[in-house]
Amino acid sequence: MQKNFLEQTIGKDASVYFIGIGGVSMSSLALITKRSGLRTGGSDRRLSEVTDTLANAGIKVNEGHRAENVEGYDVVVYTAAVGEDNPELKHAREQGLCVMKRAEYLGMLMKGSRNRIGVAGTHGKSTVTSMLAEIYMRAGLDPTVVSGAELCDMGGCYRVGDGDDFIFEACEYKDSFLSFFPTTAIITNIEYDHSDYFKSFEGMIESFRKYSELAGRAVLNADDPVSASLAEGYSGELVTWSVRGNKADYSAENCGFDHGKPSFDIVYRGDRLGRISLEVLGSHNEADAMAASAAALSAGISFEAVKEALKEFHGARRRFEFKGELNGAKIYDDYAHHPSEIKAVLEAAKAASDGGRVVCVFQPHTYTRTEQFLDGFVDALSMADVAVLTDIYAAREVNTSGISSKDIADRIKGAVYVGSLNSAADYVRKEAREGDTVILMGAGDIISLGDMLHK
Repeated sequence: MQKNFLEQTIGKDASVYFIGIGGVSMSSLALITKRSGLRTGGSDRRLSEVTDTLANAGIKVNEGHRAENVEGYDVVVYTAAVGEDNPELKHAREQGLCVMKRAEYLGMLMKGSRNRIGVAGTHGKSTVTSMLAEIYMRAGLDPTVVSGAELCDMGGCYRVGDGDDFIFEACEYKDSFLSFFPTTAIITNIEYDHSDYFKSFEGMIESFRKYSELAGRAVLNADDPVSASLAEGYSGELVTWSVRGNKADYSAENCGFDHGKPSFDIVYRGDRLGRISLEVLGSHNEADAMAASAAALSAGISFEAVKEALKEFHGARRRFEFKGELNGAKIYDDYAHHPSEIKAVLEAAKAASDGGRVVCVFQPHTYTRTEQFLDGFVDALSMADVAVLTDIYAAREVNTSGISSKDIADRIKGAVYVGSLNSAADYVRKEAREGDTVILMGAGDIISLGDMLHK
């Protein structure tokens, strides 16, 4: 269905170029476009494992950004991280090509599906998206999925289905999610983030309100006062969920943990539907499972499909992902880059560590976030037995404040500032020991550290 819709919208013989094609979402959109039969190309600052996958799929990938790269293409798609001074973007505009933001292209793409389920929130949206994908597939449906994290059962971050359902992750950065067309808007939680764009928490909340109002059904977290406040004045169908005993349509009761793995009963307005058992660690996954369950059950998916899918769900990539062992220590990789996320992951790690040390190697993501949440990072990382800090991953930013990872390490007893990823790898090789749980954490290129440790 997406193939026909793309052909009808931008033309059967059209070609699409993606600036920043190596990103998780952009690579997924490029692969969907290629699979739809359209000529597809793109570029990124540097080649990677992701761009190798794209090239193997027949997509032309350029290393670096040059104006001539966009010659011969009809549509140019770019990410929010691409500045207006990008030579490919400037040339595309000068040549009068059809230029679209990533969110606009995704929004156009989803219009070909009848049921459009968007998962937004400061934390957990990739996991909830992945859980919903599992549930819908277990129910015998054939959804199209665009996630911000790889899911093993999909073999990547996306799948192209032939059904009526389009499940997607809705990112709030630069109001991207306001370009989408959800029929169901899920909001996991709302905390202040992206201070380089949202100048106040109130402004960020208002963006989430606008997102919820795009849909005829909103699924809200009754345990998060900010998310719950969006119910006021909402004109569509409202569905709420809770794991903390707050009044909600769907509640988790009789909660328990087995070596950090949650299990709980789902109760719908007083009626017990049955018990859910998860194979992933932590109370944050319990909350994510309730969000996915409430959304699926309210859409008519059977409880049995929900139960079986969540039992078989083993997590998304970079969500407490087991990478192997070193010196008898277990190595995990996680995407957490906000203080609340760090706390949730470290709580899960301690519950599963059987008394061993929890060693957290953390790479802060962006200077503005590090400065904004400096106290929060200190508080969260203090939960680890040993906190190891690498240099800040700049992403799209320039360091104008002089902030450093060492500012975090200096305030945590026993913390170590190592600087580069190579130094971090050397530290872990030397210091990791039998019984340790070592977590490599962050949203930047720390993803490569796991492979470095096993070379």
